[in-house]
Amino acid sequence: MLTIRDVHKSYGDVQALRGVTLECARGEILALLGPNGAGKSTTVGVATGLLAPDSGSVELLGVGSPRLARVRRHLGVAPQSIAVYEDLSAAENLRFFGRMYRLPASVLRDREAMLLDRVGLTHRAGDPVQHYSGGMKRRLNLAIALIHDPEVVLLDEPTAGVDPQSRNAILELVRELGDEGKAVVYSTHYMEEAQRISDRVAILDHGRVMATGAVDELISAHGGDTRVRRDSPAGTETVQTKDPLPTLAGMLAEPETLAIHVDRPDLEAVFLNLTGRSLRDT
Repeated sequence: MLTIRDVHKSYGDVQALRGVTLECARGEILALLGPNGAGKSTTVGVATGLLAPDSGSVELLGVGSPRLARVRRHLGVAPQSIAVYEDLSAAENLRFFGRMYRLPASVLRDREAMLLDRVGLTHRAGDPVQHYSGGMKRRLNLAIALIHDPEVVLLDEPTAGVDPQSRNAILELVRELGDEGKAVVYSTHYMEEAQRISDRVAILDHGRVMATGAVDELISAHGGDTRVRRDSPAGTETVQTKDPLPTLAGMLAEPETLAIHVDRPDLEAVFLNLTGRSLRDT
């Protein structure tokens, strides 16, 4: 559904993307993870056609580049910076963007009602968006991306700055989109979101794809060892191992064992092992 092949993109002397290759299939949710400056937003930019790659190619639905309007209409985008008209109501925003896609009036009316219900805004559909909370604006931003029923959906930090209820609603809707057969590319900083909803994760750093795969595959390949800790009157003993069962059995057999703790690697461990632990402020 979306194929990015060996894409390079620079801004002056800064190489934002260095040979990025990614694919997202029908019904798949692909999460993009990376520290600040890793290249996630630039990847989303070239995937939407807003940015032209310096080299390499981006193909949508096997028919052409998203730089072409006839191809781009099959794509829905919810940008990180909320793109809504605050003087309009939610219903008016959806109608405006639906007309931009030249949806027939009857189709637009049905899509508007359905999407307002799916993002939980039916009861506030007629209120000016300027009176909405941040979470409500994010949900409307997502509804606008879906108004024309696109086959490929790109979401750039769609839960940034929202309340827990809105985050949960957005994540559930994204998972439903994958179940409905849409290809979804989901850029996020939140490990737990990627772990919860994605079919595959791509970890980017310094403009390169460091690893891709299902969460379990990434943990197995890059998560590191399991840490097993045993507390006893003599203190705490810690063992790092790839096979914790024999270690557990041995510790349980030890006299005066007070407690045993098992810390398995997770997606955050994969992320830090691949991208490092130093702070990224830019």
